[in-house]
Amino acid sequence: MADATRTPAPEGATGVLVLADGSAIWGWGFGAEGEAVGEICFNTAMTGYQEIMTDPSYAAQIVTFTFPHIGNVGANYEDLEADNPFALGCVVRQVVTAPSNFRAGQGFVEWMKANGRIGLSGVDTRALTRKIRTEGAPNGVIAYREDGKFDVEALLQKARAWPGLEGMDLAKEVSCRQLYRWSGGKWRLGEGYAERPHDEALPHVVAIDCGSKRNIFRNLAEAGARVTVLPAASTFEEVMAHEPDGFFLSNGPGDPAATGEYAVPVIRQLLETGKPLFGICLGHQLLGLAVGAKTAKMHQGHRGANHPVKRLEDGRVEITSMNHGFAVEKESLPANVRETHVSLFDGSNCGIELTDRPAFSVQYHPEASPGPQDSTYLFGKFVGMLR
Repeated sequence: MADATRTPAPEGATGVLVLADGSAIWGWGFGAEGEAVGEICFNTAMTGYQEIMTDPSYAAQIVTFTFPHIGNVGANYEDLEADNPFALGCVVRQVVTAPSNFRAGQGFVEWMKANGRIGLSGVDTRALTRKIRTEGAPNGVIAYREDGKFDVEALLQKARAWPGLEGMDLAKEVSCRQLYRWSGGKWRLGEGYAERPHDEALPHVVAIDCGSKRNIFRNLAEAGARVTVLPAASTFEEVMAHEPDGFFLSNGPGDPAATGEYAVPVIRQLLETGKPLFGICLGHQLLGLAVGAKTAKMHQGHRGANHPVKRLEDGRVEITSMNHGFAVEKESLPANVRETHVSLFDGSNCGIELTDRPAFSVQYHPEASPGPQDSTYLFGKFVGMLR
């Protein structure tokens, strides 16, 4: 991957990915014309590209898909984790073809264009993934112009000027703006999403939305809870005004230490109530910070639907869905926190449980959208604690 200022565009190229180190990766653009700057990451999932693109945790990121055939099942109006996509764009190997799936509502190219997201096809995604694994997740700019004319030097300067995710609080940007009550359960083939009305007789969970995926709330509802969702910056008093039986801390983007500036003091107060608390992904990191642990930026992060995690209490291995670029440092866990899960890829922390409070969290995504369903039992565990 040569220096961007010296590499001419190959004939017919309409898209480019310019990295902060000067690399220029050419291909064919699709979706919306324009440019976007962010962190370049890779995801190893073989399915669920629509769920990945609409996951708020991917805010300020450009996703490289290692699976080569992205877009072949099109896009539909059910597989959305949020109203709009949060990933800035995506990089794929094969040129996106017309969809071949009975659930498709439109082609992936058309969906990307309608949602203002940039795609780049025809890229050697294996080489790009190896580069990220070796050198870490880089900053870069993805750009698409139908006429193929780019000011590569300007794109390079934009990539180098972007500050990166460390120190960046994105939870407030992707969070809901006002509280709402969740209704609806899981999706089933031929039936769609189940109706789960807000039943006052069910145990009540107040969820702090730092960028939550919808399937998390569906799983909480399926497990027997009623859910009220509050914005990320809600105060302790605002949470307790809803008389919750327990608390949920959602996934989300950005640096947990930055979000923790306002979230950690509230979480500490919630823990003092003695009511159950459950966190996922960013919520796991925030719980770790609240009890005195530390978080750190990972070299490449974990993103995919095939990550093995070991449950330490019985040695069971769960295949999990992951999406995180920061992690809780296990060496920093205090005496009242027990490590419950570890990654079998690199040994990093994937779960904690407090020994003196009814609180636990996991780094991975038990709602599995996309991904396997080995870990959905955690929702039943949490709702059982509420009862």
